[in-house]
Amino acid sequence: MTNTGGGEHSVLSARSRIYRVLYNSRGQCTKQSLAKSCSISMPTVYQNLRDLMSEGLVRYSGRDLPTGGRKALGLDIVPEARISIGVAVDEHKLRLIAVDLRLRELAYRELQFDLVSSLSERGVSLAETLETFLDANQLDRGRLLGVGVTIPGLISPDHTKILCAPTLGLRNAPLEALTRGIPYPLLVENDGSASGHAECFVRGAAKNMAYLSLEEGVGGAVLMSGKPYEGDQMQSGEFGHICVEPGGLRCSCGRQGCLEAYCSARRIEERFDVSLETFFRGVAEHEPEYEHLLYDMLRHLAVAVSNIYLVLNCDVVIGGFLSEYLQPWLPVLRRYVLTCSPFAENADFVRLSALRRHITPLGAALYHVRKFVDQI
Repeated sequence: MTNTGGGEHSVLSARSRIYRVLYNSRGQCTKQSLAKSCSISMPTVYQNLRDLMSEGLVRYSGRDLPTGGRKALGLDIVPEARISIGVAVDEHKLRLIAVDLRLRELAYRELQFDLVSSLSERGVSLAETLETFLDANQLDRGRLLGVGVTIPGLISPDHTKILCAPTLGLRNAPLEALTRGIPYPLLVENDGSASGHAECFVRGAAKNMAYLSLEEGVGGAVLMSGKPYEGDQMQSGEFGHICVEPGGLRCSCGRQGCLEAYCSARRIEERFDVSLETFFRGVAEHEPEYEHLLYDMLRHLAVAVSNIYLVLNCDVVIGGFLSEYLQPWLPVLRRYVLTCSPFAENADFVRLSALRRHITPLGAALYHVRKFVDQI
């Protein structure tokens, strides 16, 4: 543990405390404010800042900050000192994102990911695509913290198997077959869970939240006081398989009437064979068939949201790439939710994600960023 100089005792070293305060303050810290926030002496602050600066992790922000006397230079982390990669594996495509320590996007690519005969072949393709992405964007592997991968399915608690991923046609499949070609620190996570963690991280408040992800499939996550609630079998947040229409449309899981069958992007694409941009443009132009489908989706979504709220009694945040188009329809959705909710006086608890763009691969990349900040 770093010498604290002033006799302070903490589970965290002075180095860790200083870096965390700088990370959270975003350039609003001085040496004096660090000493106060971290409860450590000025000599300790100077020594640890020298070490962090020599490692390229901290720098002066270039801002003059008031201190009550003369102005002092602000301090900040160096966001580009490390990078993380997030990869979202979907039914027919891959989405890759590179971010810095502030989760700022450095590079992004989306491409078709054709289904092949075996999971091993998909793994080879995934590894090759990742290396091509790093090379094409001149991303320094020496600064790479690791790679996070999300899949639309359940992963075993020991992270050795894909228990069930209906849209990928996988059940009890060895996870290593998909990831063995990736030579970097790696975590594979459920797509809805990764997105929910990213949403909570960006919001920055340790609140309760149910996150509902609308993409090719429908998933989600439950956050209690800002921390994930995963359930006894690590299967919480599988909101896509709430039954919203008994005996209704067939779901990829084999059952009928699941939310995923009614409110996924796949439903739009299979029904009309058009992109989401084309679909929502048609809705805006009052194309009758498009409007009818959207309102049907919103009604079924309202059933699920109201049930989630009845059980968890917290904000229900709707994200995923489908949510990018829902802002004009949020008042309609809230009205539908109120008709299903016996106790709510308003539906302000229904919110759209603060991170509608690329949130799933971003959530995958977040794991390695958080680990770095927590362990520095």
